[in-house]
Amino acid sequence: MKFPHLPVLCLLFAAALPATADDLSPRPVMGEIIRLDPAFDALVPAGARLEVLASGLDWSEGPVWDPALGAVLFSDVPQNTVFQWKEGQGLSTWLKPSGYTGPLAYSRESGSNGLVLDAKGRLISCEHGDRRLSLLGPGGGKRTLTDNFEGKRYNSPNDACVDRAGNIFFTDPPYGLPKGPADQDTREIPWNGVYRLSTEGKVTLLTKDMTFPNGIALSPDEKTLYVAQSDSKAALWMAYPLNPDGTVGKGRVFADVTAMAQSGKHRGSPDGMKVDPKGNVWATGPGGVHVMNSEGKLLGRIETFTATGNCCFGGPDNEYLYICADAWLCRVKLKP
Repeated sequence: MKFPHLPVLCLLFAAALPATADDLSPRPVMGEIIRLDPAFDALVPAGARLEVLASGLDWSEGPVWDPALGAVLFSDVPQNTVFQWKEGQGLSTWLKPSGYTGPLAYSRESGSNGLVLDAKGRLISCEHGDRRLSLLGPGGGKRTLTDNFEGKRYNSPNDACVDRAGNIFFTDPPYGLPKGPADQDTREIPWNGVYRLSTEGKVTLLTKDMTFPNGIALSPDEKTLYVAQSDSKAALWMAYPLNPDGTVGKGRVFADVTAMAQSGKHRGSPDGMKVDPKGNVWATGPGGVHVMNSEGKLLGRIETFTATGNCCFGGPDNEYLYICADAWLCRVKLKP
C-alpha cells in the first residue's frame, strides 16, 4: 500500500541522505523506540536507534536478506524496481523491471512487492503487474510459479513466506490493479484470497474471508499462519492453525489495532511481518513496527512516524532488523 502524505520530520531526514548514497558514518536517524515490556529489552538493546540507510524512494517494500550477496534486497513498487543495499556500497538497482514486463502503462503500483528466498537461495517475487509469483534462476532467467487460481488471474500477489518443505503461502489483495481496490474491470477473482502453492504446483485457497490480506508469516514450529489485514475498518492480524494437509483451521484475531489506525495519529495499516526464532512477531502497522510475543502481547514499537510496508532480519548474524518505511530503508540493531 502507498500513503502519500509524509510527516515533516521524516522529510528532513530524506534530504539528509540521497537515494544513491554510499555508506555514511554517522548516519542520520529517524523515529523512536518505544519500550512497553521488559521482554523488549532482550530483543532491542538500550540506546538502539533507527538508522536511515537510503531515502528518496517512492514506496519501499518486501525486504529480504540475501546471504550470498551479503546485502538486503527490497522492492520499490511504483518504480518497478528491486534495489540492493550493501554495507560499504550503499544503494544500487538490482533488477528492473521487477514486477511488470508489459509494453504499456498498467498501474502506478506495478512492480514487485514481497520478496522471499527459497531453500536454494533463489528469489521468489510477488509481482503486481504481471500478477504472478515468479522464481529467479541462477542464470537470471525468471519462470512463473503460479499466475492463476482455477484459470482466473490473481489480483496482485502481495507477500509470501516459504515453509521448510518448500511450500509457498501468499496473499492476493487488489492494490496493484489499475484502479486498485475499486477495479472491477481488470480483476478476475472477486475475492482477496490467501493461498498455498505446494511443491507439486497445486494451488489451494486457504481463506477468502479477509477483506484485504497483506503480510504473511509462519510461526517457527510452522503450526500457525499469521496474516495481516490492511483495512482501516478492521486493522488486525489473524492467526490460523495449520492442518497437516496444508489447509488452515478457524482463524483467531491475534492482535487488533483498529482504534490506533483510526485515531489519525499514526500512519499506515497492518502490512508485512516476520517472526523470529523465539516466536515473536515483528509486524509493520500503524506508525511503524509492532513487536509482539507469540500470545499477541505488545512488547514495544519501533516508530517510524510514517506508513511502513515490511521488514526482515538481516546481517551476517541476523543482527539487524531492516525496515521499509515509505521513502526510506532503515535498520535497527538487535540483541544477539
